[in-house]
Amino acid sequence: MSFYTTLDCAVKLTFVAMPSPTPLRETFRALRRATPLSTRQHAARQLAERVASLRIFAAARHIAGYLAFDGEIDPAPLLERALALGKHVYLPVLTSNPGNAMLFARYQPGLALKPNRFGIPEPQVSGEALLAPEHVDLVLTPLVAFDISGNRLGMGGGFYDRTFAFERHPGHHCRPLLLGLAYELQKVEHLNRRPWDVTLDGIATEQALYPGSNGLLE
Repeated sequence: MSFYTTLDCAVKLTFVAMPSPTPLRETFRALRRATPLSTRQHAARQLAERVASLRIFAAARHIAGYLAFDGEIDPAPLLERALALGKHVYLPVLTSNPGNAMLFARYQPGLALKPNRFGIPEPQVSGEALLAPEHVDLVLTPLVAFDISGNRLGMGGGFYDRTFAFERHPGHHCRPLLLGLAYELQKVEHLNRRPWDVTLDGIATEQALYPGSNGLLE
């Protein structure tokens, strides 16, 4: 069964974009959206082949993904592989907790979705069913632009930085690993790192793998 078979309502929604004030962010969002659908689909399949061959993917039991929108590279082919291998797949849910961070809901066939405040579909589950980020093994992270040092430019909401802020603390445990997913055209020479930014452990595109901040993909 296709990952999107029970998520058809997701692709019919009108998305409400998050604020995007920087010219760099607008430039790369436009590049993503301008990529033809057939090219996006081919890139998603190539990406799945690359990531599925990684040891960190093979070792992960709990994998968090996302529903692609605004031209993001689609993790669906990779998540389908994860499900076929018996792995647990999760989708992010925005919360109203004081940190305004994300929790994760396990994907199941027939999962009910509802649009969040940005119009992005997310699982409709009770709070007791949500998984804390510390309990995920591998997080497939969307992005707008990246550099090979693992710096990430997101959509501007700061949700991933807040959710995984504990990864900046010295001595934090090794879970989860953050793997950015992108098109090769989203690579830039350098992104400035701000104090609150959480770096990626690696980045995967349809053409290459980049070791990011700690060389896990080398």
